Amino acid sequence: MKITFLGHASLQIEINDISILVDPFISGNPKASHIDVDALNADYILLTHAHEDHILDVETIAKRTSAVVVSNFEIVSHFEKLDIKGHPMNHGGSWGFEFGKVKYVNAIHTSSFPDGSYGGQPGGFVIEGEHKNIYIAGDTALTFDMKLIPLQTRLDLAILPIGDNFTMGIEDAIIASDFVECDKVLGYHFDTFGYIEIDHNTAKSRFLEKDKDLALLEIGESMEL
Repeated sequence: MKITFLGHASLQIEINDISILVDPFISGNPKASHIDVDALNADYILLTHAHEDHILDVETIAKRTSAVVVSNFEIVSHFEKLDIKGHPMNHGGSWGFEFGKVKYVNAIHTSSFPDGSYGGQPGGFVIEGEHKNIYIAGDTALTFDMKLIPLQTRLDLAILPIGDNFTMGIEDAIIASDFVECDKVLGYHFDTFGYIEIDHNTAKSRFLEKDKDLALLEIGESMEL
């Protein structure tokens, strides 16, 4: 399993030659100007919620690649009206895709489309594929619901927001890693704009003090599981 950070909360995950994009917000992110949206491959696009900084490039990428959008019912319905294929899910539900099993789990924050219309309830994803299991938390606050995840899935990586203000900050993310029983964390949703800028050294030090490994990838950088 290869995971590439595309900036903000955008990821590309490659599992068994299947390319999965998560929350593609690239063309609107000046820090990701070196990423060519038109060169990104996608078989599936997973969306945690409907905010613009998570769905901006969905239509462009999906229509070029014929990718299947996976998200809650409301978001999938929105994109199906744009002639984009989708697979609707809801909280607690799971589905076996060709790359592995996906479960849609709770997240605590707001969700609406850029025009203010209802985007359904936000979520996160637990992906079990290629003998590796990851948790993509989305923009969530710290929540006790995270404790349910390790009851069913032993995680190899937790992808957690750490920018604070709109999501968990560093201290809450450390607690979240305890809740999901995973000490290997990839941080995301940070540095894109002023409200969520962080001190990288401080963040890594705080995780290290708790015997945890925090990875902060450069935009375009990858890690292997």
